[in-house]
Amino acid sequence: MAQYAGENLAVVFSSFGVPSDVACCAEWPVPSLSTGEALIEMEAAPINPADLNVLEGKYGTLPPLPAVPGVEGVGRILRVEGGSGAIGPGDRVILPRGIGTWRRRVVARTVDLITVPESVPVQQAAMLRINPATAYGMLHNFCALEAGEWVMQNAANSGVGRSVIQIARACGWRTVNVVRRESLRAELEAIGADVVLVEGEGLSRRIREATGGVAPRLGFNGVGGESALALANAIAEGGTLVTYGAMARQPLRIPNGLLIFRDVRFCGFWVTRWYDVMSEVTRAELFQRLIGWAESGVLCTPVEAEYSLERIRDALLHAQRPERWGKVLLRP
Repeated sequence: MAQYAGENLAVVFSSFGVPSDVACCAEWPVPSLSTGEALIEMEAAPINPADLNVLEGKYGTLPPLPAVPGVEGVGRILRVEGGSGAIGPGDRVILPRGIGTWRRRVVARTVDLITVPESVPVQQAAMLRINPATAYGMLHNFCALEAGEWVMQNAANSGVGRSVIQIARACGWRTVNVVRRESLRAELEAIGADVVLVEGEGLSRRIREATGGVAPRLGFNGVGGESALALANAIAEGGTLVTYGAMARQPLRIPNGLLIFRDVRFCGFWVTRWYDVMSEVTRAELFQRLIGWAESGVLCTPVEAEYSLERIRDALLHAQRPERWGKVLLRP
């Protein structure tokens, strides 16, 4: 295979296991360009829970090994082969999923790239494809919410949770946000959270009290276990609880009475599957909204630390700290 003439470092893993043990920085080949492809120099890529799950071998789809991880990121086009002129060298672009973004240079089809204006901070552009898209999809695909309606969620300080708060506020909806520690209240309220509650006894009752007795029709579960059960018990009759994660690594327990007597619906959401079935029109609308919100500052994910590819072990250990307040980014 013909190679791009130049150094290309990447994070590579050849087996599944503890992320900081199986991932290392190494040389990785860049294929020559075919018609309709672009050579891109990566600028930033986050470490998401999905990336850690891939390295552990516990994600919904796994690559053949050896592989380069990284489910999202942003880069700048260096060269295009046989392009139409709509996209070209110098453009900043959001990379398609499944390409492996933890590297310095990558080749991708131009039709799969999303251009993003320079007015969007590079860190925010790198994080638009997964968490904000998950939040947007869950808010719009399960329930036709009316202005002022309540939405509730656990894991509210996660990347998805913060995006839910900000997007819901931009759309005129109110949020009840459940977290594990009181110290998170002020920062979530600062980005638009209407109510912040701490996990614990009587959570379902406290949710009802916070909403003035109005049971939310829509809830998002990223934890599982008792936390998810509390949301289920607080949801409205005929309401929908959407599960997108399982941070507690505990199963979701569904009482029979919620199904029989209250007709509560339990659904799952995986943004990867949504991308597989969405139309080009839907994709364009999605990124138009997300990029617009990121450009205006309505949508913003905090960044706690940045690392080079050579420090991938430190970056992965940092990303797995239990009380982080922001994302960890790789800056190739």
